[in-house]
Amino acid sequence: MARPRVAKVRYAVIGLGYIAQVAVLPAFQHAKNSELKALVSDDPEKLKKLGKKYSVDRLYPYTRYEACLASGEIDAVYIALPNSMHREYAVRAAQAGIHVLCEKPMAVAEEECRDMIRAAAQANVRLMIAYRLHFDAANLTAVDIVRSGKLGDPRIFHSVFTMQVRDEGNIRLKRSMGGGTLYDIGIYCINAARYLFRAEPKEVLALSATGGDPRFTEVDEMTAAVLRFPGERLASFVCSFGAADSGAYDLVGTKGSLRLDPAYAYATEMKLTTRISGKDKEKTFARHDQFGPELVYFSDCVREGRNPEPDGREGLADVRIIRAISESARAKKPVTLEAFEKSLRPGPEQEIGRPGIKKPEVVHAESPGGG
Repeated sequence: MARPRVAKVRYAVIGLGYIAQVAVLPAFQHAKNSELKALVSDDPEKLKKLGKKYSVDRLYPYTRYEACLASGEIDAVYIALPNSMHREYAVRAAQAGIHVLCEKPMAVAEEECRDMIRAAAQANVRLMIAYRLHFDAANLTAVDIVRSGKLGDPRIFHSVFTMQVRDEGNIRLKRSMGGGTLYDIGIYCINAARYLFRAEPKEVLALSATGGDPRFTEVDEMTAAVLRFPGERLASFVCSFGAADSGAYDLVGTKGSLRLDPAYAYATEMKLTTRISGKDKEKTFARHDQFGPELVYFSDCVREGRNPEPDGREGLADVRIIRAISESARAKKPVTLEAFEKSLRPGPEQEIGRPGIKKPEVVHAESPGGG
């Protein structure tokens, strides 16, 4: 059974990799309705140093995850584990009556996503997938502009999201851990197209390419995809682990266009440019914390007993598209997607602003670029 309403939601962060250390753990300072109570990792040094840094004394190895869940000290988990581990740790938490905030991608397969959704529903706990841009002012402003009709009928979406993953031991390059460009960065392009078009694609066509670099023996170096949306609208993107950093999107309508550059960043300012009737307007959004708002929003959902907007079906929606894109790239032909009902979409009312966080020193963790 789910636990009763609490004044402040108490969290265990599961997995202490790079993103957990530079973004999730520091974000608790910006979430007054949330409290960091426990850490779970298989690295004793991480547990010791990070426990001391954040004044957390409930420290658990993965082998004692059940003890953490049953401790009575936590109400929710933030899962920041490799993609292949999301389903197991989310289901175990839900079955223990613990609410689940899980990093994206939700899982590596659709059935795993459905398992997570079922477990949360059966235990009456909240399940949210950590789509931080659903609370980001720059992206929500873009959503509002498109929704307002100022650009006319939105017809074309295009995005490029690339980075150099130089560390050959990085989990992003390990197929068994749910690695690959689509799960890690392509998902941002897919999700952005969906929330800007406010619809689900019905067909995809994709190609993957690898230039022989030994880093990419298990996963793709790059993948390009075209998604056909209802109303004969097209979204295209290219994602790569073997190119210089880039991450912007363009949306073109019948009356105007917008560009967000960078579009997916969490540690830099973002610039939104619109062109309507030949006139350009530019707005810059200062660097800000995008993880604190996730905690604030999810904790409010837990406290109030309501379902979050980026729920399990939001995570499933992207994973099913990734599966179709991967299938298309292998078969070198279009893949049709079954109809998928999705009523909840992010909007300006979800914006939550928090100031930026100074990057902390990390323990036994490297950025994807190896620095």
